[in-house]
Amino acid sequence: MAEKKEVKVLIEAGKATPAPPLGPTLAPLKVNIGQLISEINEKTRHLAGMQVPVTILVDAKTKKWEIEIGTPPAAALIRKEIGAEKGAGLAGLIRIGDLSTEQAKKISMMKFGSDEEPYVKQIVGTARSMGVTVGKGAITEAESKQYEQIIKAKEAEKEAKKAAAATKAATTAAPAAAA
Repeated sequence: MAEKKEVKVLIEAGKATPAPPLGPTLAPLKVNIGQLISEINEKTRHLAGMQVPVTILVDAKTKKWEIEIGTPPAAALIRKEIGAEKGAGLAGLIRIGDLSTEQAKKISMMKFGSDEEPYVKQIVGTARSMGVTVGKGAITEAESKQYEQIIKAKEAEKEAKKAAAATKAATTAAPAAAA
């Protein structure tokens, strides 16, 4: 039985290069890195813009390889579907978008190969933790203003805590300097 070496990496879909992590990992296996990377890019092109797990199995004797493309994390699929760069920092307080039930089923099919209820619930749970609702509809202008106010209040709270910490540090340092 031929000995197979396994290489697992997380790459940006469609943009793999011989730079780390792939090149240095594959170089000792003496495979045609350019051809391998070209094949990975072709297989991941449809997922452009997302991080994708890739497993490469290399036969140490023949230098032939198999490429297995994993599915991106559910959060990445949700962000792509709603067009968001990142999830909400204050999930539960801020809603960054909404998925229709059909979109949640579509993501479930992409991630798990099934749109049965348990899988869709996993997608809904991930969406909720990111500040994405399912079936609520577009964000209204009033909600948008409310979210802006919440963010400003949280930023002001952080600034107040920083100022309080700086004041405390200054008052504790002053008596030590006088002694």
